[in-house]
Amino acid sequence: MFKLLVELFLFYLLYRFIFELVIPIFRTTREVKKKMNEFQQNINKAAENNRTSNESAVKPTASKPKSNDYIDFEEMT
Repeated sequence: MFKLLVELFLFYLLYRFIFELVIPIFRTTREVKKKMNEFQQNINKAAENNRTSNESAVKPTASKPKSNDYIDFEEMT
């Protein structure tokens, strides 16, 4: 009789361990992986959109400073 009670108690502990620890960890891990994949896809899409917008935009060329705008350091002292 005592052996049966011990076996039932061990079975109960195993049951609680599986359903209160293992399964929730498995579900949480799966959900985190799914969210991380979605986040990575969003980052990749944003980077791709940024690359295409940068390539299509015409960058203005740097204009040379006018000779009147430039002041030598020696002239200021």
